[in-house]
Amino acid sequence: MSATALHRMPVDETTAKRKDAHLDLCATEEVAPAENTTLFDRMFLVHCAMPELAASELDLRAALFGKRLKAPLLMTGMTGGTERAMQVNRELALVAEEYGLAFGVGSQRAMAERPELTKTFAVRDVAPSTVLIGNIGMVQAVRLGVDGVQRLFEGIGADAMAVHLNPGQELTQPEGDRDFRGGFEIIGALVKALGADRVLVKETGCGISPAVARRLVDVGVRAIDVSGLGGTSWVRVEQLRADGVAREVGAQFSGWGIPTAAAVASVRKAVGPGVSLIAAGGMRTGLDVAKAIALGADVGGLALPMFRAHQERGVSGVRDAVKTILTGLEQALVLTGCRTPQELRAQPRVVTGELKDWLAALAASA
Repeated sequence: MSATALHRMPVDETTAKRKDAHLDLCATEEVAPAENTTLFDRMFLVHCAMPELAASELDLRAALFGKRLKAPLLMTGMTGGTERAMQVNRELALVAEEYGLAFGVGSQRAMAERPELTKTFAVRDVAPSTVLIGNIGMVQAVRLGVDGVQRLFEGIGADAMAVHLNPGQELTQPEGDRDFRGGFEIIGALVKALGADRVLVKETGCGISPAVARRLVDVGVRAIDVSGLGGTSWVRVEQLRADGVAREVGAQFSGWGIPTAAAVASVRKAVGPGVSLIAAGGMRTGLDVAKAIALGADVGGLALPMFRAHQERGVSGVRDAVKTILTGLEQALVLTGCRTPQELRAQPRVVTGELKDWLAALAASA
């Protein structure tokens, strides 16, 4: 199917219901299996006992999609398509605006199927200056074509459009897709139509390898979110929704993927400095963000901690979660003698055990 074949997807009444089921599972179930790890616990920043630095001197600012962030954090795309999802999106985006963070909506597939659901993704009125990232699955992007994806992008006033990759999730999802052809073609076409500074390619918890990252750069992509193993497993989410064979096989693959720390370091090495790199997948603390930046990320992306904070205590809970993460990042900077997050990359670090093995294996396969 060509990159411009379809302009609107057929209506699927199950999409919105599935989104609410996802929210229920993420709020209450163990969707981040304890046995999965980001491997950030196998990477250590080196303590500086005399930082010669005042906390008041720190500068957390970062750049993403042509805008300035007050801190290198992204609330990654989670939801949309229902009234409940609309409240989550709007209240999280409100906090992102207050703290100068980036914000992504969840998959706009429901919006493509039913344009009246646009309101559940619309947050510009509460987040007028926020770096706002749209979202559509690669398979849906192929079906919609460039024009259809561009309408989703423009329909919410986004600064960039994320194309998410989720074959692991789809193969476990009972009603999921099974044909993943045409991805590089549509992504290359979107880069040409929207601009290289307006397209983000992201995984959804299984990570991006150096080989895939290089192919993405070859078609013009200049922003990648590795979204590695260690956080929410969407394979596990779909396994919990499934039964029979799908549930059994889903259990086998709920630990599938490249750990986030390994994905960040290896992708940065593969693509060089000219690509914006987001580290997501199991990011929970400011120290995680600091480690990710030291390994090569520009921004740390978090989803489940923000969502669960919202479900527990609403907007005030999200504010407290953001404050805790920022405080942890600031402390990591002072304790390594860094005034800015970017300076972390030049600081010594120790990589041990399984992370060291992963990096060696990924380098050998590059």
